[in-house]
Amino acid sequence: MSKHFGTDGFRGEANVDLTVEHAFLVGRYLGWHYGQDGHPCRVVIGKDTRRSSYMFEYSLVAGLTASGADVSLMHVTTTPSVSYVTRTDDFDCGIMISASHNPFYDNGIKVLNGNGEKLEQEVIDRIEDYLDGRMEELPLAKKEKVGQATDYSCGRNRYIGYLISIPTRSFKGKKVGLDCSNGSAFAIAKSVFDALGADTYVIHNKPDGTNINMDCGSTHIEHLRKFVVENGLDVGFAYDGDADRCIAVDENGRIVDGDLILYVCGLYMKEHGMLDTNTVVTTIMSNIGLYKALDIAGIRYTKTQVGDKYVYENMAENGHCLGGEQSGHVIFSKYATTGDGILTSLKLMEVMIEKKESLGQLIRPVEIFPQLLKNVRVGDKAGTLADPGVKAAIEAAEESLGTDGRILVRESGTEPVIRVMAEAKTDEICREKVDGILAAIEAGGHTEA
Repeated sequence: MSKHFGTDGFRGEANVDLTVEHAFLVGRYLGWHYGQDGHPCRVVIGKDTRRSSYMFEYSLVAGLTASGADVSLMHVTTTPSVSYVTRTDDFDCGIMISASHNPFYDNGIKVLNGNGEKLEQEVIDRIEDYLDGRMEELPLAKKEKVGQATDYSCGRNRYIGYLISIPTRSFKGKKVGLDCSNGSAFAIAKSVFDALGADTYVIHNKPDGTNINMDCGSTHIEHLRKFVVENGLDVGFAYDGDADRCIAVDENGRIVDGDLILYVCGLYMKEHGMLDTNTVVTTIMSNIGLYKALDIAGIRYTKTQVGDKYVYENMAENGHCLGGEQSGHVIFSKYATTGDGILTSLKLMEVMIEKKESLGQLIRPVEIFPQLLKNVRVGDKAGTLADPGVKAAIEAAEESLGTDGRILVRESGTEPVIRVMAEAKTDEICREKVDGILAAIEAGGHTEA
């Protein structure tokens, strides 16, 4: 793991872990790196609705233009839209300013290569060297070679048009609820569903800079569940702050997470000859119930470490066309190179309409095992997992479950957090195993407030 960049960019509390000086230096390096062949580097930038996104945008622009790069500004938009525009409009790289599902006071810098994919590790390593003073100072652009920044709102509009073009059937007559998490989706999602003919009902679409992800969106799905049931809607979709993930709610208020989405879409694609390699890419967090259902359907699967970056790398390397995470990052490689929450909701709508079944009916064959995930903030993630007492607690929990469940304890790639997950036949067993491991972490003196 890099010092500054995690699995999804450079993320931390604004003006604490991630400062405007960091953003300026990232811009300086990227502008120089992509401009070395003599042509001015072209970069497109988007941002979410956090108050601090504006100051990071200005700092990145300053660094990029000081290195001679020309910058196109999409303003408030989604991560998938930046990815789409980067690869279709011939930009050298794209930058999204967002901390995804984190609280408003955090922020992040996600960098995409010219193909709209997560940035290569070797380039990240060189950015880290520059940030930490292990490189010589980079030359500044002079005179007419200083870069310029221009408005590129048209990029967001083109992305909206692209999404509208994907479904082959009208959504007319479908009552759809959208939870925009007071984030990037507020400017896009309703426009797409309205254009496709849906009766669209929207909540949490009034961002004020500090309410992004606050008791709303894909990490607080209970509000959408209630909204769908009380209003008699056919389906609901909740996005996170930058709209690269989607969690759905069926007509009965049942949560349809990334695992269930992969099953519904994977089975539909197999039935229609669209599931290349007959394989779905998952992560180690996916539920045992998904794998049992895929086995019955005759669909193969493979597992990667947590992070849609790793899911996409596996898909690209092996020619798979569908993959994702339980958390709602779902990648349809025919249409996108990153997780795309709005696209995911459109693909689910396609299955519902084509098969003339409700979402509740579509997920019925999958029996999900109870699963409990708890996070604990620690001072030293690696040190916590190396503690003999913690290791013993994990081994004891695994041994007691046998083949009737599993334990997964891992470091967060974006936060100072250890994630402890148990999967078992009952909620009570899950709680017992997770709490036992958390008690061992606390007994070892690793926890932080």
